[in-house]
Amino acid sequence: MTHLMLAVREEVELLWEQIKELSERNQQPCYAPAVERTNSQGSAPLYTPPPL
Repeated sequence: MTHLMLAVREEVELLWEQIKELSERNQQPCYAPAVERTNSQGSAPLYTPPPL
């Protein structure tokens, strides 16, 4: 193998590890703080947080 092919292979392996970690992190539930915003008429929030 050439030096370039080895370098690409190493980079691909690193990227696959990052994809795996991000996929695992994405599977975990995340509860962000609720941001209370209202629509233009001020009648209802645009974001409703999930129940805890």
